[in-house]
Order: sequence, then structure tokens, then C-alpha cells
Amino acid sequence: MRDACALPMAFGAALMPDAHVGYGLPIGGVLACENAVIPYAVGVDIACRMKLSVFDLPVETLDTARDACKTALEKGTRFGVGAAYQRKQQHEVMDQDWAVTRITRERKDTAWKQLGTSGSGNHFVEFGILTIDVRDEDLGLDPGTYLSLLSHSGSRGAGAAVCNTYSSIARANMPIGGEKFGRLAWLDLDSEAGQEYWAAMNLMGEYAAANHAVIHRQVSRLLGAESIATVENHHNFAWIEEHHGKEVVVHRKGATPAGPGVLGVIPGSMADPAFVVRGKGNVDSLHSASHGAGRRMSRRKAKDKYNFKSVRNTLRDRGIDVLSAGADEVPGVYKDIREVMAAQEDLVETIARFDPKIVKMSGDGSRPED
Repeated sequence: MRDACALPMAFGAALMPDAHVGYGLPIGGVLACENAVIPYAVGVDIACRMKLSVFDLPVETLDTARDACKTALEKGTRFGVGAAYQRKQQHEVMDQDWAVTRITRERKDTAWKQLGTSGSGNHFVEFGILTIDVRDEDLGLDPGTYLSLLSHSGSRGAGAAVCNTYSSIARANMPIGGEKFGRLAWLDLDSEAGQEYWAAMNLMGEYAAANHAVIHRQVSRLLGAESIATVENHHNFAWIEEHHGKEVVVHRKGATPAGPGVLGVIPGSMADPAFVVRGKGNVDSLHSASHGAGRRMSRRKAKDKYNFKSVRNTLRDRGIDVLSAGADEVPGVYKDIREVMAAQEDLVETIARFDPKIVKMSGDGSRPED
């Protein structure tokens, strides 16, 4: 983070309470720059995001039709590196201009095959119970409990290709002395490469949103449910915003937008709650909050320490079914989400709580696509 603040175009920065080490900018890092964009400050999984759908079925469905809920998760998406559909899913995002850059044009067919998939790493789909204590007009929901679906995924292989391509271009064109910044290599926003990356990044944002839309469409159709409310947000992206009277490029790598009144979802772990939040627009955090609980140990250490089958049995005793996952994603590898939320009460207001009950993640041991 100190290296990021030393960049010649850095304007402001903030570190979220879930922060941990990542390539380039830390995960949980927020960086505002003047007229420059940094591919690795956005992240490899461009537009990795959350989506919550509240359904019209009673919460008792989790008991009375539990097998149907499990089947909907199993058949409603695909997990693992390279996961794809044999029969392409449909969404209007594929009608957009994918020729805005060479790399998006070349990856369009892959993106189409992966539309509606979830990948690997910390990505998931899960059914749970949403609890609201006070009516919220933005959600349009009264106090009570609701059957809900929560998903976490991004732009898959196409997004990774965009990041790696333009980060390589940035590193190859650093000014003398700039090579010391490594993966924090930047592109001037008014350069040809900068404009191309910006166009590709925004396309990946729309693609990631479509990815979630297809997942939720598939799962709700399989379960025979209708959505009555939704909340969604990116947490690996860059935006042009005004802060302290200046227009800047705000990178949020593993950070949730938390401008005044902005809704978002901050997840915990497969055993811990997620929270629907409303941003307070804190200027010191550059209108940002955490994107989750944050890891407290490496994946290698987690695999050495935890036995997934044992953890799954323990969670089943607590009423949480984990259909598939890896030892590197069990609850013990994450910080306590309650402590993280307590540390950012000045950044967001909690308006609802989501408790997971049926969880599916990648369980094939493939490399993480976080």
C-alpha cells in the first residue's frame, strides 16, 4: 500500500478492515489516481461482484424442498477453472460490441461459453435466510425473514485475459524508474492503451453483471421462484469520481462502493452471515467499505490445517449443507465478519443479514480465480 501511495499520480488511498496481501494493490485496497488506471489495482477478476435475490417462496422451503434447493444450485451454474456450458446461455450483453479491443474480440466465444458460470476460488452460490428488522424502502421489504439466493462471481477467463494483456502493456511502457512499481504499472487514461483498457474493463463489468443475471435466472427457474428484490455491486473495478474537489480514477480492489445511500452486499464465509449495507459516504475511505471478511491465512496453510470433510460434517450439524468446496475456503481461513463490520460502522449502515444454509463452491481443487 505504501508503494501504491508512492506512485507519481496517486491522489488518495485507503485500506479496508478486511485487507490482505494481493498482487499489486492489496486486496481491500482503495486507490485514487489522477488520469491513470492500473490493471492490477482493479484485479485479475475484473468486476468480481455480489448479487442477492430475495424470492417469493417461504423460508420453510429450505426444509420442505431442501433437495430441490440443492438441485437448483447444482444445475443452475458451473464451477471450476474453465467451467463452461455446452449449450450457450443467452443474454443481451453478448450483442454488445466485443470488438472494442483485440483481446475482448478474441475472448468473446469463451465468454459466451462461460456466461452463467461461477469459476473457482472464493466464488459461490448459496441459499440462505435474509432477516430484516425494520422496513427498508430501497429494498421494498417489510420486517421479516425471506428465502434468498446470494452469488459471488466475476468476468471469468475474459476478464483475466484483459487484465494480463493490459498490465503487460503497462509494464512494457513504464517511464525510466517506473519499473520498480512492478504490478502497479499504470496506463495514462488518455493514451490509446488506457482508453482500450477502460472500454474493455467496462465491458467486463457488464459481462459480470450478466453472468450473475443468468445464474439467478437459472436457479430461480429450477426452483420455481420469482425475485421480489435484488441488491448487487462490483468490488473489483475502477470508477471516475470526484473526491476533495478533483476528478480522479478510484480503484477498488476487493472493496465495496459505499457512497451516500449506495446499497451493497458484504459476505462473511460459508458459515457466517453476509450483510446488506447502505453506504454513508465517508470521505476518508473514498466512499468505500470492505468486500468481505478477508483471509487470515494462505490457501496452502489452510489445506495443511483443515480437513474439508470434517468441517463439512461440523457445519451440517449446525444446519448448513456445503455441497462442494475446498479446505482453503472453510470458515477458519477468514477473519470474523462481525469484527470487520464493527470496524466499519462509520462507512456503512447494516440494513439486513443473510445467513447461509445451502452452499456450493468449486470442489475440484482447481487454481483459484478470485
